Amino acid sequence: MRYLLPIVLVAGIMMLGACKEKKKQEDIITTKYVPKRPQAPIAMNDEHLSDTVRWKNAVYYVKIDRTASDSLPMLSDEIGQKYKDNYVTLTVLRSDQSVFFHKKFSKSTFASYLNADYQRNGLLSSMRFNEVDNGELEFSVAIAHPDALDDEYLPLELSINAQQGMAIKVDNDMLDEFDDDAEDSGQ
Repeated sequence: MRYLLPIVLVAGIMMLGACKEKKKQEDIITTKYVPKRPQAPIAMNDEHLSDTVRWKNAVYYVKIDRTASDSLPMLSDEIGQKYKDNYVTLTVLRSDQSVFFHKKFSKSTFASYLNADYQRNGLLSSMRFNEVDNGELEFSVAIAHPDALDDEYLPLELSINAQQGMAIKVDNDMLDEFDDDAEDSGQ
């Protein structure tokens, strides 16, 4: 029994210790939000495209060159990140390599077709040859937000006729496709 008393005392102390209310820890562990800081101005890669086109019973060569520009006004996103706007140079050569049409475009060329948002926050993103339609060379032009992660852009159509005249309009067919896609996705 002499040995039983110390064992009972130790067991009692252990039980009291086990029943003791544990202190709740009130520390909240989180990660600190560090806002993204702007980097040096971002520019799109230069792009050089060429197509051979059968037009007016002859062969023409279409060259489209996009280059980022330091001379155009820079654009900024919501965190202040700067983006360089682009020039797009369109050259149409005859089969003998003489120049039929040559023009350097910037976003300002299309300003009258842009809403306030694209005038302020858009850049000249791309130009592509589409087709020959009604005796004219047709090109797609995209004015887009520089940081857009989706395919949202303002589609324009540029046409060049046989007299080297140029016409620009909003590409309503592409706008209708965007509207249909937005409705299908529930936006």
